[in-house]
Amino acid sequence: MALRLTPVLRRAARALEDVDLIKALRSEINHELSSPSSFQDNSAGSPGDFAVDWDSAESQDVVLRRKLGSGEEVAVSALLGEILPETPSRPTYPREILMKVCLTKPGLSSVLQFDCRAQENSPFLISSAHFLRSTEHQSPSSYRGPLFSTLDPDLQNALEEYLAERGVDQLLVNYLLHHLHTKEQGQYVSWLQKLEAMVGQTADAAEE
Repeated sequence: MALRLTPVLRRAARALEDVDLIKALRSEINHELSSPSSFQDNSAGSPGDFAVDWDSAESQDVVLRRKLGSGEEVAVSALLGEILPETPSRPTYPREILMKVCLTKPGLSSVLQFDCRAQENSPFLISSAHFLRSTEHQSPSSYRGPLFSTLDPDLQNALEEYLAERGVDQLLVNYLLHHLHTKEQGQYVSWLQKLEAMVGQTADAAEE
């Protein structure tokens, strides 16, 4: 005959499972707080002439803007990409960053957008360059320009220099790498703490 648990025993069993989970969560939180990642020893750097326009604690991205004397505006939206493959020389920053660089000029309705990616100790790479129209809906079949890698190398270099002259350079990449990795770690710890609080509340209710 199978043993049937009473409601009290079932609650006690669930409470024990919750206690194990809480212990695991606290261990992970303590590890994150007491063993800072290697990148936290690095200088945060500076965004240069860019100002932070958006950086919510709830979002994964950050948006920077700067306005040139000519009235031209440069906006950079960045977030973390995939975890990089492991290598013998472990990188300080384990993930790459994905950037959208948008340029607007007075009197022009088109927005020139560069899709870029960058990782530690490597120059940022442009994946594509295409035009957007803020007042028109673009269909999925709209021509977005050629693959950047198929352009003449001299033209690729000239476009990279074009962005560098507007402050989208290695110094900005270094700032974004540090800022976004630090932000992501803080969000992870916050998520662990919220999960611990919720599970702990459930465990307390089960003991009553």
